[in-house]
Amino acid sequence: MSTVILDTITGKSTATTITIGSTPVVSSSANSMTIRGEGSNQTSIQQGLAKAWINFKGTDTVTVNDSFNHSSLTDHGNGHFQNTLATALGNANYSITGMCGRSPNVGGTEPAFVYTPDDVAAPTTTTYRYYSLGSNGGSLQNQDRNFNAVLGDLA
Repeated sequence: MSTVILDTITGKSTATTITIGSTPVVSSSANSMTIRGEGSNQTSIQQGLAKAWINFKGTDTVTVNDSFNHSSLTDHGNGHFQNTLATALGNANYSITGMCGRSPNVGGTEPAFVYTPDDVAAPTTTTYRYYSLGSNGGSLQNQDRNFNAVLGDLA
């Protein structure tokens, strides 16, 4: 087996495109890199990555199990949380996805839970709030399993 060690790869016919066989697989330009997806579709590597994610326990003492690009988590009361990002996003128009629920050994009768954005505190480039709602008519409830991810552009 051979090892290739280098600092820069430059395409032979097009300096910004790397081709394997006859298929261009990676194209780049200033601050942008795309990779060949299905068919002839291109996927932006920067746009396609989660910019932050968090996994935390929201019951008893709130505990972050693991996270990426989160600097803090604030408990604003029953089922109401705020996350602060370590690196700011380019604007407040990013997407947050999340889910939560209880593990079977915690108990409870609610079968499903949803996250909903905080309708009072609008997201900023570094913070976002949300509620953990139970399926029992939408009351706020702390859950022991909480997960969310942030998709958008970094500043």
